[in-house]
Amino acid sequence: MTSHSATDALLHKGDGLQVVVGLGQSGLSVARYLSKQGYQVAVTDSQATPSLAGQLPDEINIRQFGTIDAELLQQAARIIISPGISPKTEAVAAARHANIPVVSDIQLFCEACTVPIVAITGSNAKSTVTTLVGQMAADAGVQVGVGGNIGVPALTLLDDKEMALAVLELSSFQLETVTNLGAQVATVLNMSPDHLDRHGDMLGYHQAKHRIFQGAKSVVINREDALTRPLVADNLPRVSTGVHAPDKDQYGLITDPEGQIYLARGTERLLSADKLLIKGRHNLLNAQAALALGELVGLSLDSMLDTLQQFTGLEHRCQYIAKVNGIDYFNDSKGTNIGSTMAAIEGLGAVYAPKDGKLLLVLGGQGKGQAFGELTTLINQYVGQVVFIGEDSLLIEEHLRAANLSADVVVHQCQTLENAFSTIQQVTSSSLSQVQAVLLSPACASFDQYSGYVARGEHFRKLTSQLEGA
Repeated sequence: MTSHSATDALLHKGDGLQVVVGLGQSGLSVARYLSKQGYQVAVTDSQATPSLAGQLPDEINIRQFGTIDAELLQQAARIIISPGISPKTEAVAAARHANIPVVSDIQLFCEACTVPIVAITGSNAKSTVTTLVGQMAADAGVQVGVGGNIGVPALTLLDDKEMALAVLELSSFQLETVTNLGAQVATVLNMSPDHLDRHGDMLGYHQAKHRIFQGAKSVVINREDALTRPLVADNLPRVSTGVHAPDKDQYGLITDPEGQIYLARGTERLLSADKLLIKGRHNLLNAQAALALGELVGLSLDSMLDTLQQFTGLEHRCQYIAKVNGIDYFNDSKGTNIGSTMAAIEGLGAVYAPKDGKLLLVLGGQGKGQAFGELTTLINQYVGQVVFIGEDSLLIEEHLRAANLSADVVVHQCQTLENAFSTIQQVTSSSLSQVQAVLLSPACASFDQYSGYVARGEHFRKLTSQLEGA
């Protein structure tokens, strides 16, 4: 902690003070990067004792913790905010009003990066597609850096001097302070309401996401989702994906007379869906997106198809856990919004419906102001039982009922995952149950009961393994 008088004395040593707001992993990477570049750096965080403060370089001695220091921000030449800090935060907004530039670590990255960037955003499936494209590049022998909103902070990727391609997952929070990213290829995978508490409305969210297209040299769009199309010149190379048979040089799905589904490029059948370890229609879209992105940075199609057949998916993202007493268990704890849960219900529901099977859906947590009635149509179609957990569980049930939840769907208010598993055991042991799969896809944040979606997913996995041992 540095007093204001000490801060003022330091500031007069030279201009160009860089103020990092928020000391999470990305904030730490920014502080280290700017310090290494020779800048004078200050850090401020609302926590009194940020856990990463001990990892800051020694030369950063302006550290204002316990509140975001408005006075310090007014003295900045540039402010770099962490994704979790809204630009509307009072101290940050005041600095912007004073015409002090406010950027994210991604802006610093794209200004310093000299290799092609694959830039990926969307309401859902960002992490799956980013990981898959990174794996495709690595398997093709490309020295690739994968990071951004997933795993490694973007600036840390610059430490690899051999990096020949950067694959970035980008959130709307990161993008709202980025200008002219200049990606080799950029995509918005899909759009559904999320983070409206931060962006104000769907238009604000849409505008933040679409900043990914600024300066892009090529784009990938989802034919099924008009909100993924960039409002940019039509002469940019673009490849589309979708669930229907594709036009020439585009990606899509072809179904043969026997009902077998194939990934296709134009009229060419590339791979039958049953050769993929990742299941559900949403994952067929994810696979297409990865192939299209890889194509636009020059990866070989044959090599990408080999990778695709080995890819098992991501932890906590519609991840197959186990089969217990004939019931499949899926962990989609990373499904923290309605769009994500709709994709999981539709994707898995379509796998079990032909066998007259239903899903048991575990739903709930912190609802983030979403309208849960949107889930009702898919629940009525694919779900036999809904188990509610978390602080907004009663509200979510209310929304579903108001949107005409079918009388055939049985609901249970369980509050915790432990209680949910008692109910799951009772339901699945009944000979009358149509449930063939249990899906944790809460459509909510987890912070009411857990440190994050990972802890919630690990708890689900642990309770599933206890069933196996029972």
